[in-house]
Amino acid sequence: MDKNKIAVQLYSVRDDMQADFFGTLEEVKKMGYSGVEFAGLYGNDPKLIKEKCEQLGLVCLSAHVPLSDILADMDAVVECYKTLGCKYVVIPYLTEEYRPGSEKFGLLLNTIHQFGKLLRENGMVLQYHNHDFEFEKINGEYALDLLYKEVGPELLQTQLDTCWVNVGGENPAKYIEKYSGRTPTVHLKDFAGKKSDNMYALIGLDEDKSKESSGEFQFRPLGKGLNDFVSIINAADKAGAEWYIVEQDSPSLNKTPLECIEISINYLLNEIKL
Repeated sequence: MDKNKIAVQLYSVRDDMQADFFGTLEEVKKMGYSGVEFAGLYGNDPKLIKEKCEQLGLVCLSAHVPLSDILADMDAVVECYKTLGCKYVVIPYLTEEYRPGSEKFGLLLNTIHQFGKLLRENGMVLQYHNHDFEFEKINGEYALDLLYKEVGPELLQTQLDTCWVNVGGENPAKYIEKYSGRTPTVHLKDFAGKKSDNMYALIGLDEDKSKESSGEFQFRPLGKGLNDFVSIINAADKAGAEWYIVEQDSPSLNKTPLECIEISINYLLNEIKL
């Protein structure tokens, strides 16, 4: 792992970004991060964001962009993130109707083909970021594998989330090896506990408010949970990963979101033994 190629998914500190967008970027840089992955620009001009990141020495690496935005106006999405300087645009999540085996999966595939080509024409790359639901099997195959089988690597690259792969029942290192050559960025995310009803409530996606948190599942800073990041990073290096992106969907251990991502970068820079 090149320790100058560690980025952070800014969704991890979304409240801080909303309150002080540019100040939070400064804090991220001070911690030692070299790049950022956006999850919304909060109304800020992409040109100004790019200028600020260049001043700080932060790479505008990538962005998570909702499928709804892509469906609404592909050209506008490309223009925005090309202006920002992002190499990667990532579909971060699929609602049920667009998932493999569902009614709008065909529309999703058509959209990915069209959008992937448009990005490629503009020197950018489309990726897909998984959760755990893609590890449900359809006719003996994982939904995630079906997606990557339907769309080739020339149009769609992986962004494997190591927490969700583990929660889905697979070994993250082995799954990264499976997609060797197709995994330019990897999400490093840690967790404690086990799969439970409260998982998606923790990231604001669980619409069933009647579910109570079992307290079994918790996102954690890197090195404070169950994932084996030595094996994960070694596998990702061999698979050709270029960047490692820290993400923590919600804080834990009585730490703030900023404190959590600082623990994670310190772990990668100073504690992990590769």
